[in-house]
Amino acid sequence: HTHTLFPWEPKPGDLIEILRIDSSHWALYVGGGYVVHLAPPGENSEAGAPTGLGVVKRQLLAEVVGNCSYEVNNHLDHLYKPRPIKEMLRSEKEMVGKELEYSDLSRNCERFVTDLRYGKAHSRQV
Repeated sequence: HTHTLFPWEPKPGDLIEILRIDSSHWALYVGGGYVVHLAPPGENSEAGAPTGLGVVKRQLLAEVVGNCSYEVNNHLDHLYKPRPIKEMLRSEKEMVGKELEYSDLSRNCERFVTDLRYGKAHSRQV
């Protein structure tokens, strides 16, 4: 068994909570080392000027995590039944490349992935 960088291998459809210094960032694991997430404005933006729009991106988990830590956190499974993985992946494919309003306060990177997993946008109040 080879050790990867990661303490455990997420399963497709898992919600990943990336623990950054000042906040959590959320992504949905889609398999093969990739996640889909709502990237904040100004990250890799050509103009360099942050707008209020984040972009839905499909990136390697390792890239998104960087040197932060992360955990699998399907924190709403006790409330909602996760959608079938096929549905999650279909929705995710339709969303990649779209721009969505981004705000740390409304935690909508979390709402975005909970919507993909459960079909319900939800975030715990800050």
